[in-house]
Amino acid sequence: MTIPVYLFTGFLEGGKTSIIQESLNDQNFNSGEKTLVLMCEEGMEELTPDEFWGKNVKIQYIEDVSWLTRENLEGLSKNHKIDRIIIEYNGMWQLQTLYEQMPANWSIYQNIMFADANTFIIYNNNMRQLTVDKILDAEMVVLNRTPDDMNKDEIHKIIRGISRRAAIVYDYPDGHVEYDQIEDPLPFDIDAPVIEIKDEDYAIWYRDMTEELGKYKNKTIKVKGIVATDPRLPSNSVILGRHVMTCCADDIQYSGLVCVFKQTTKLKTRDWITVKGTLKIEQSKLYRQPGPVIYVESTEFAVPPKQELATFY
Repeated sequence: MTIPVYLFTGFLEGGKTSIIQESLNDQNFNSGEKTLVLMCEEGMEELTPDEFWGKNVKIQYIEDVSWLTRENLEGLSKNHKIDRIIIEYNGMWQLQTLYEQMPANWSIYQNIMFADANTFIIYNNNMRQLTVDKILDAEMVVLNRTPDDMNKDEIHKIIRGISRRAAIVYDYPDGHVEYDQIEDPLPFDIDAPVIEIKDEDYAIWYRDMTEELGKYKNKTIKVKGIVATDPRLPSNSVILGRHVMTCCADDIQYSGLVCVFKQTTKLKTRDWITVKGTLKIEQSKLYRQPGPVIYVESTEFAVPPKQELATFY
């Protein structure tokens, strides 16, 4: 049986504990389901389980990231007959640790990051890698305690530099909430006969393409990248991509997609080329699920861009 996981992330004093308390006191959310709450950090607020409606909640405190092993987490499932799990994750721990150790029958149903609007920019400036880690997979970023004079343009730019899909919500001290409505157009025309990706826009395009792959289906794309060959691919196929940096040198990774040519290609790894072709969504030995494949109509060798590393800025 699949166990739904509600993942609340963010830094200390961001409001995670308060929203968990409010949710479990709300009969619309908590209608009697047996719930296990994993508390991975201790802040100023504390859960008061005696106030939970239904008296159906168990709390497990986790003090050290080393405790997060698959064996321990599976043990929790066996020891507590539970219908769902809520995790208040420690802002100083990388989410990959949790992802790698989660039991196979745990499934993340919701991932929300909470932050204090007054300290969000400071955290981003001083702990950029951890900020990116929490926002990258979040469905929503909630900025609590938003002051009336908050510079929303700057917050919008920070979050959109990491994720284009996360909803941005401002929660004000008087209780009203406001959704980010700042327009964020793509730097290329998705409806053009040929979608031409400029060198400086590769990172934005690649992220948008992977997040909303369906809207690129059967579109003609023209893009420059560096070749990577792979023995798992047939002789008429290579990978084309760029090295992309999200926040810092530690997270640089080659982000590419399969290109299929009309005949055997002699392209070599590290060749820079520009291709134009139709993007299909297909299964490939390089993908765990159907992914982007460009059927190349034309290609030419290219000069590397002035900045070979693709970024979001």
